[in-house]
Amino acid sequence: QAHLSYSNIAALTHLARKSGWDITKTLDNVRIWTHEEGAGLSFKVEMQVKVPSHVAFSLLSDFRLRQRWDRHFLTCEVLQAVSEEEKIYHVTAPPTTGHKPRDFVILVSRRQPCRPQEPYTVAVRSVTLRAVPPSPEFCRSEILCAGFQIHSNGSSSCTVCYFNQVTSGVMPYLAANLTGSSKSIEDTALECIKFLE
Repeated sequence: QAHLSYSNIAALTHLARKSGWDITKTLDNVRIWTHEEGAGLSFKVEMQVKVPSHVAFSLLSDFRLRQRWDRHFLTCEVLQAVSEEEKIYHVTAPPTTGHKPRDFVILVSRRQPCRPQEPYTVAVRSVTLRAVPPSPEFCRSEILCAGFQIHSNGSSSCTVCYFNQVTSGVMPYLAANLTGSSKSIEDTALECIKFLE
């Protein structure tokens, strides 16, 4: 478990540090970037939020609150509180056209910054839990690497960056967005800002 937690945080930090991000869209307080590497696609959503970074961290690291702003989360329950910093959740997501609803078993690792210039981190990856085998009513899907980095901009505002390394399980929710026929990423980002503020 210690190795999983460490690699969860390390993978998100590595993704965030990659060079070669292309900006694809800019709104007032939301910017969307993509990163392509071979067949791999990742995206980053950068949000300017008028709350202190520790408040955003506390709200974003409790995934049970996610349904309040992210319509891709139908249900979310804690399966196991591994420690104060790590929890395993079971998440269900709505069906996309012609498919069963999806579900995910995810490890969420949260870390406060060790040094002032470092961000707060909330890293997410799929894990296997014997107690929750795949169910016939859902299509069990995988999250390779996703999560938030929260950078303080002073005492009352912060920059929240959401990252996702796209897998086939996540792709149906993004495909229309990345081709421009849907605005679900922007809408979700704006809902997230509204929720945090």
